[in-house]
Amino acid sequence: MFDSLSTKFGSIMKTLSGKGKITEKNIRDAVEEIKISLLDADVNLRVVRRFINSTLEEALGEKVLLSVDPGQQFTKIVYDKMVALLGGDGQGLNLKGKDATSIILMMGLQGSGKTTTASKLALKLTREQGRKVMLVAADLVRPAAITQLQVLGEKVGVRVFTIPGEKNPVRVAREAVATARHELYDTVIIDTSGRMHLDESLMKEIRDIADAVHPDETLFVADAMTGQNAVAIAQEFEEKVGISGVILSKFDSDTRGGAALSLKSVVGKPLKFIGTGEKPEDLEVFHPDRIAQRILGMGDVVSLVEKAQQIYDEEEAEKLARKMQKNTFDLQDYLDQLEGMNKMGSIDKILEMIPGAKGNISEDDIDMKEFEIQKAIIKSMTKFERSNYRVIGPSRRKRIAKGSGTSVADVNRLLKTFEKQKNMLRKLMTNKKLQAQLSRYFS
Repeated sequence: MFDSLSTKFGSIMKTLSGKGKITEKNIRDAVEEIKISLLDADVNLRVVRRFINSTLEEALGEKVLLSVDPGQQFTKIVYDKMVALLGGDGQGLNLKGKDATSIILMMGLQGSGKTTTASKLALKLTREQGRKVMLVAADLVRPAAITQLQVLGEKVGVRVFTIPGEKNPVRVAREAVATARHELYDTVIIDTSGRMHLDESLMKEIRDIADAVHPDETLFVADAMTGQNAVAIAQEFEEKVGISGVILSKFDSDTRGGAALSLKSVVGKPLKFIGTGEKPEDLEVFHPDRIAQRILGMGDVVSLVEKAQQIYDEEEAEKLARKMQKNTFDLQDYLDQLEGMNKMGSIDKILEMIPGAKGNISEDDIDMKEFEIQKAIIKSMTKFERSNYRVIGPSRRKRIAKGSGTSVADVNRLLKTFEKQKNMLRKLMTNKKLQAQLSRYFS
């Protein structure tokens, strides 16, 4: 996401930050490059003009030109403007407490990923907020829409409400809400019909459902890859139906990011979630400040830590830390770390969150095939061998290589790599400065 924009912004900021003194010409040149980068990213022209004029006005003041570190001051201004452009503080869902039933109405064009996003949101609310969620199949137009939602609901472990043979989506929505309240569900997510194009019958259907159930949230789902078209359609839904926020699906495939950068300014509604992959758990809360950091090449340590915390609970992390300190970190622990990397997402996504990594380290620099080979080798070892790697002599290495479909050279390489990793981790655990940084992020 934002690959091209992030590379260009990172280069602009790096050039200015390296100067001990900057002139008005330096700033104007940098702002011109920023303008071109935003236009290349398919950001709305009026939004770009406002962003550039506002940035230039503030950057040409004495606060920047006469400051001790003008490059850093300029970066701070651009960062603040970018956060505002993306939506300011950001907004979560406006839901009632668990003693009442909150209603979320999903809407969007056919093919936007609305049904899939509904199931992702259901999983997120179930896992992260402990809510009891019911999905409602109120898309009675698209063939197999009900079946699709039922399959997705089963996959994420959430009940799907349907009325077989019913042709009126308003009745389905009304009955679903009544059932949810009676059975003490605290959240109802209604999946509505979409169309290939906007039409009045679609708008009327959604308005009728909204009038019948009075939703707490009306979320418009748009395909991020459609760029400014997604913004234009969101604006029309806001005018004719009324929306409380936007979810951009397929955000991981949108390398330019024009829709995300234009939405708040054009539509006036916040971008609340982004779809970051095909897995059920690939739906993230949209944090304008964190996305701005990624665009400017600052990384996103907070999101990286949150991802790690979802995989490793506090007890597991402390247990691993004790093993490193006592030098009892073994091959089973190493295997667990390799498996955990897969759960955190693609290497490219992880690199986006590490300050300074984007542009300096590429996915090609990290050999994922080697990780798969290492996992296969460890899985071919006995429990005793995993906990006592020094007992793995020549005969054991041959057996392990045969069992994992690798060579003895591969096994030798893994054991050398593991030994280096083990020693490096032990050194890191005795680094007081690093410990202080980590405790600050995890506290």
